[in-house]
Amino acid sequence: MAGIYLHIPFCRKRCSYCDFHFSTSFEKYRGKLIAKIGEEISLRKSELTEPINTIYFGGGTPSVLNNDELEFLLNEVIKNYDTSLIEEITFEVNPEDVTNNKLESWKALGINRLSIGIQSLKEEDLLWMNRSHAVQNGIDAIHLAAEKGFDRINADVIYGLPDLTLEQWETTLREITRLPINHVSAYCLTVEEKTLLKKLVSKGQLEIPTDEVIESQFTQLIEILASAGFEQYEVSNFARPDGEAIHNANYWRGLSYCGFGPSAHSYDGKSRRWNVSNNSSYMQADFNKSDWFETEFLNDNNRWNELFLTGLRTKWGVEKAAIQQLGGFRKEEQKRIDYWSDLNCLKHNLHALELTKKGMLFADKIAQDFFRLT
Repeated sequence: MAGIYLHIPFCRKRCSYCDFHFSTSFEKYRGKLIAKIGEEISLRKSELTEPINTIYFGGGTPSVLNNDELEFLLNEVIKNYDTSLIEEITFEVNPEDVTNNKLESWKALGINRLSIGIQSLKEEDLLWMNRSHAVQNGIDAIHLAAEKGFDRINADVIYGLPDLTLEQWETTLREITRLPINHVSAYCLTVEEKTLLKKLVSKGQLEIPTDEVIESQFTQLIEILASAGFEQYEVSNFARPDGEAIHNANYWRGLSYCGFGPSAHSYDGKSRRWNVSNNSSYMQADFNKSDWFETEFLNDNNRWNELFLTGLRTKWGVEKAAIQQLGGFRKEEQKRIDYWSDLNCLKHNLHALELTKKGMLFADKIAQDFFRLT
């Protein structure tokens, strides 16, 4: 199986913390860019010979697309790829875009999973984030989507926010678990360069919590969601039974996918490639040339590093069979296994090497400890 990702680089306004590729001044060329994405979809149809089982619209803000634009892109995928085994079509939406008519249109087009960016249940957070919705808008959007028959709904939230107390975070989590959702994606706030958030923090206008507070919020996250029936199947992702995001799980398990649109990434098991992160350059690109994307061909060390970077983040861990295919552990790596196991961060099962709940706190650090440079 393989997946398709479509990057929609349009946003009505810039969130203060976001460094993804998007434009807020897209109206004058939106039709041309959508057409160009359709052209890329068609051009690259030979790259994926396996059936497609997931399609994911990310961004940016995909929910700014009108019905004709969305239908056009989906039809281009259907015309050029084997979609007979499609299980999941995910659409990222902002709460302010959720209406009765749009929900009905999305459902009629085959979208069966919504990822709704509520981000916070504190009004003051949404203000400094420069979000376009209020807290009640996010809650209402989720209820309305459920009423319209969407039974696969993800709520996006952020922790590690300035002035977010443990009590407030607990209240947020308990309110979220009462919503008609089956998935939560919870990300720790990161202060990225060239963002408004970076300027606010540098000027002392916002203060990021200490590592100790963030770790406590992460622990709360795991415990409260678990008590409400959500399993942590990846460091930042939690699902009720049968609610896992198939598309994202395929990423972490190393399956192939094609990404279309400016800045979109692709992976085929042997190489990674990424499109130019500039809307104008993308629209002017001659797709018969190769100057509009970059490619990294993966050697054994790259494959080893990715195996640990992605696999250790999940409940499935790093499969021992995959480790053996790449030569197995070296002596110094076995010592690192013992070290992290002694700290109750790493464990073996019959088929894989996995992180413990404690280890999830240090997933990236542990993965990097196994990276091979030579």
